[in-house]
Amino acid sequence: MNLINKKVTHKRFGMGSIVKQNDSRIEIHFASENKIFVFPDVFGKHLKLHDKSDAKSIDEIIQKKENERKEEEWKQEEEKKLQRKKWELHLEYEKLMKHHELHPKSQMVFWCDAEEQNSSVSEWKVFSGVIKSGNNKGKPNKPIRLRPNSAVLLTAIDSSMPEKDRRILGVYMVDEGFVGKLCENGYIPAHSKYRLQLTKEESDQLLFWKYYINEKSPEKMTWNTGKYRYFDNSWMAQILLDIISLKSEPNERELAQQFFKHFCKMNQIIEQELPKPNGAIMRI
Repeated sequence: MNLINKKVTHKRFGMGSIVKQNDSRIEIHFASENKIFVFPDVFGKHLKLHDKSDAKSIDEIIQKKENERKEEEWKQEEEKKLQRKKWELHLEYEKLMKHHELHPKSQMVFWCDAEEQNSSVSEWKVFSGVIKSGNNKGKPNKPIRLRPNSAVLLTAIDSSMPEKDRRILGVYMVDEGFVGKLCENGYIPAHSKYRLQLTKEESDQLLFWKYYINEKSPEKMTWNTGKYRYFDNSWMAQILLDIISLKSEPNERELAQQFFKHFCKMNQIIEQELPKPNGAIMRI
């Protein structure tokens, strides 16, 4: 807006007229001398425009600038909170896992057969299978990467369906004291609290290959052999976040939110930095 030649009154210098103006400064001619002020900050408390319409426009500019300042302060404060949260997570995690190096792929996806689809969510445990060859043939597989920060994803696929339609049945954190390297019987028990089962309708909306990708063959969706695979901690977090959005029943949604928060804490994941799912099915 053009304020040149507009009449003003200053609390200290009296009446004057604006002679120069740009986006950040104005120059005003008073009776004895010219003065330069910060624009639009000087208006309001110290300087008044005589023209009411112009005064209203200035008030709107000042309010907009104030809103922008508050928005910037809020962003800076949120950034500080985020940094503090990162540091607190780091300290808590170091204390919790002092003698354990966090593996970036310490989550497990499990292929449930027809019988296991029921037993895995009624007994809340899965069996890792047995070793097929070598000196330890017949002995249970040790899920060596699994620690208290790990979750087990339960999946299944109908025999008549293609692999890309593999759906997620549920998920659980492993038991608080579970260490896969020490597991002698091959059974992976669930945490006493963090367990989520999906309904048929929810499961149909949550396809495993939305999140998972075979890094060696990113365009392929094949399982081939084996009862389980390890996968990225961030992929599990993505799945948990999507489960929250699927849960409409308040208690289940609350548990899903608590589960997600606990998982992120255990795996040093910041929700705001979590990438969007980009599994094989998203690349078709």
